[in-house]
Order: sequence, then C-alpha cells, then structure tokens
Amino acid sequence: MEIRTAAHGRHIVVVTIDNEPRRNAMSRAMMADLAALWDRLDAAPECRAVILTGAGERAFCAGADIGGDLSATAGAAHVVNRALLKDTPFSKPIIAAVNGDCAGGGVELLLSTDIRGAVPQARFGLPEVRWSIYPFGGATVKLSQQIGYVHAMDLLLTGRLVDAVFAERLGLITTIVEPAGLMAWAIATAETIAANSPAAVQAVKEQISTGIADYARSREALEQELGDRVRASRHFAEGVAAFREKRTPDYS
Repeated sequence: MEIRTAAHGRHIVVVTIDNEPRRNAMSRAMMADLAALWDRLDAAPECRAVILTGAGERAFCAGADIGGDLSATAGAAHVVNRALLKDTPFSKPIIAAVNGDCAGGGVELLLSTDIRGAVPQARFGLPEVRWSIYPFGGATVKLSQQIGYVHAMDLLLTGRLVDAVFAERLGLITTIVEPAGLMAWAIATAETIAANSPAAVQAVKEQISTGIADYARSREALEQELGDRVRASRHFAEGVAAFREKRTPDYS
C-alpha cells in the first residue's frame, strides 16, 4: 500500500494510488502520504502538471479503507481534507487518468482534479449512505457546483454507481479514453499545459481552487457536526458491520 510518484520529463509528475487488493482504497497512512505529497508538489517550481491515476486495471480509487481506522477527530479530518484537496488551494493542474472504478472518497478526490479522462468500463458512485457514513471528503460541498443540484443529489442519496457514458454526460469526467491510450492521453494533456506559461496557468488554477477551498472551509464546522451525528446514530455500527461482512445492512 503506497502512493507512488514518477517523473515524466522535467515538469510532469505521475502520482499512482497503489493498493490493488483493496481496489486502491486509501488507508489513513496513505492519505497522510498523499497530503504531504501535495504540499511538496505545490512548492516545487519545476512541477507544472500532475497526473493522478490508480494501479492496475480494476479501480482508480475506492476511497477510504473502511476496513481500517474510522476515527473522525479534528486531526484525522485535517489529514483527510488535505489528502482529498477539499479545503486547501493547490496551484498545479491535475489530470485524472481514471483507469477503473471510482467510488466514495475516490470520487471526492476526483472532484479536486481539473481535467478527467476515464476508461469505458469505469464506474462512479458515492455509496456512503448505504453504509451509514457521511461523505465528508468534499462531495457535499463540491458535487452540486460541478454537475448540478439534481444530479448531485441523485448520486449522494441513492448511492448508485453510474457508468462512464453517464458520467461524461453529467460533466463529472471530461472524456472517455480506451484503456490502451489512457496514459498517452493524460501525458499529452499534461504536456500541453506544461508548455504554457506556468505563471499564468498557476494563477488561473490558484484563483479557482482558492474560491472552492474558501467555500469548503466555511462549511467545515457543519460538516464535522453532521458527520459526528451520523457516527453517533444507531445505524452507523450496523452499516460498517454490513460493509465488512459483505451483506445488506438492516436499518429497520
């Protein structure tokens, strides 16, 4: 389980979420590593574009590893928020190469990327409510801005998975790319961006990302309160147990 990085040329960094046995779900340690990596890349003058992808062919990222630490202290929330770029500006453009399923926190991480290509077999969803988990990684404050209210509520409240064609129609992704050409597409896109003025590109990204981060921070106290309320409910233990036992939860 790790966050891998590789340089492509002088100005492009490829970041890979690597936890294939768990569909590239991220442990708290992986999230801490990803949070620290964003800090380093944001401060690195030679980095002009980032490509984000998942290891293997099955999944981009299944979000948080529900089989691991589920604590929700303020410190833990800060790490998750930074890893998912929920409420901190980031000045470098991020191209998502969605190589497979993208769910839960994976979608919330996707919402912090700028240009998104996905393979045809990729599926997208926010299944948290099925397991009595509050989606506090950014979806409740970003999704409606990016794809519109009714589509955001559809995904957030049903917990259903949608295919890449549907995701493209909603504007959740930019384009659909065949698997063999996905990384070539991502690299070509990153190279186009990296050839432009880094001062201008990063100013544009910083302005937009700062506005999003400011709004997310303004909602953070309520996010924490709502997340704590869900965790304190009698349904939370049942939802997590059902997920771990691979059964349908009983909320009767």
